[in-house]
Amino acid sequence: MNKIKYALLGLSVFAVAGCADLNYNEASNRDEDWTYNSPLNGIKNLVYDVYAQMPSEFKDNLYGNGAMIASASDEAEFALSYSSVHNYFNGGWTPSNPFPNTWNTAYRAITQIHMYLERINKIDLSDYEYDPNYQTMVQQFEIFPYELRFLRAYFYFELVRAYGDVPLVTATLSNAQANSVSRTPANEVFKFIVDECDAVAEYLPVSFNDIPGQEIGRATRGAALALKARALLYQASPLFNTNNDKELWKEAAAASKFIIDNASLWGYKLSGYANLWGHETFTNPEFIFVLGTQASNDFEKNNYPVGVENGNSGNCPTQSLVDVYEYQADGKTFKEKHPGNVNVTAENPYAGLDPRFELTVVKNGDLWPANTTQQIAIETYQNGFNGAPKLNATPTGYYLKKFVDGTCVTTTNNATSTRHNWIVMRLAEFYLNYAEAMYNYYGSADAAGEFGMSANEAINVLRNRPDIMMPEFHGDADFENRYMRERMVELAFEGHRFWDIRRWKKGAQFFNSVDVADMRLDSNGDLILNRVTKSRQWDEKYNLYPIPQSELQKNGNLTQNDKW
Repeated sequence: MNKIKYALLGLSVFAVAGCADLNYNEASNRDEDWTYNSPLNGIKNLVYDVYAQMPSEFKDNLYGNGAMIASASDEAEFALSYSSVHNYFNGGWTPSNPFPNTWNTAYRAITQIHMYLERINKIDLSDYEYDPNYQTMVQQFEIFPYELRFLRAYFYFELVRAYGDVPLVTATLSNAQANSVSRTPANEVFKFIVDECDAVAEYLPVSFNDIPGQEIGRATRGAALALKARALLYQASPLFNTNNDKELWKEAAAASKFIIDNASLWGYKLSGYANLWGHETFTNPEFIFVLGTQASNDFEKNNYPVGVENGNSGNCPTQSLVDVYEYQADGKTFKEKHPGNVNVTAENPYAGLDPRFELTVVKNGDLWPANTTQQIAIETYQNGFNGAPKLNATPTGYYLKKFVDGTCVTTTNNATSTRHNWIVMRLAEFYLNYAEAMYNYYGSADAAGEFGMSANEAINVLRNRPDIMMPEFHGDADFENRYMRERMVELAFEGHRFWDIRRWKKGAQFFNSVDVADMRLDSNGDLILNRVTKSRQWDEKYNLYPIPQSELQKNGNLTQNDKW
């Protein structure tokens, strides 16, 4: 059994020596002897518990009632006014009322990881040596430490993008030690993430298809290197790269290009946009890392229109989002062609838009949901069947389609359920990340440079997909705005926009207000889109989360983020 002990023991050498153990039960509620003496249950469950703490919009319900972080950005407005997601822009977000619970969740998971890594030498599989599945066990247990190091890097990414400088702890601490740590500069945290991803990538499998159990949602080589690439992009962005160090953009470009160049070797390829969600999409080859859930219809209930049985409206796309979709014929945006109010009946402004619009947004007149049990022609206008003044009707004139499985039935009788798979990382993101890094490094969207592909070429790979076929990008004119629109459209409701605007430091431009559509019928019965601007509260301090006041009270060495 020394094979397991010696193969894994070396992984903990980076831990800070001499730190006392945190009480085992305080962090895990597990008996330590049972955990390590019954590894098939104890250790595996401990590892899976850490995975379960990765944030997912489909299982965590961080803001109540199914609100997504998209509704704290200009992508959407949440229909239920009492959801805490509104605190992001109504003044209710404070150090004493911090949310979500990123700080505590991430550090709790990191503590559990340290407990495992520091007790590797206690794992003994000798009792199972004559079990027919013994070699399978050995293989799984040899991978676990590398998976956990990836997860630790991921949780540190969650922390650094939210709070900036955070304590970088690499070993279990006593309570006294934990309550005396200081914040580590963000660049050092980013370096730790990048170094860890590099260190573990070669030991993680390219795929779990040939690994016993064939489990989805576990760390792979691609996931580790994708996390590295994403972390480098954030580090290069204005929020963290205050001196605009061009070399950081170059490193970010190189890391994303490595993902692109190795994608086919690792089994990744771009898929149809409509294939990003649905019951079986966990097998989608575009997904680099995905978190699945048990079958449910909660997401559909939360986002089906009011008027559909058990529909609660939920996360409603804004006119600000609709305005950035382009027309296939000429590449002009919805807002460029329709800057004011629109007679929808006479002009049919939605005809010819980017196909991703139809797959993301439910508009007035659409037959929705797709199941024949509940399908109706949606009416989002004032006094319409799915519109105001019905309680919690869409406040934006639209309903959400992306990630909503329209075949799912939510009637009280004969309801059905479906799986939902939260996309943590997918291949298309890294074409966009690469384009952004290349443009910022070379100062030109047409420069292929040493990496052999320009920013425009990378974006055109996405726009040339058979189910999209949008006009190609060329030249530098207005590239930054075109890129931001493309990223907003491609990654809508995937949890990026909230963070992108912060890392770009463009909150005052995009989050100070949001446009919605107030749909009404005129005296002729024509549907009129009245564009309405709603003010929201933005302060530059919102670029970073406040350190929870409860942590500052426990630890005098912690400092609060600026202006909080």
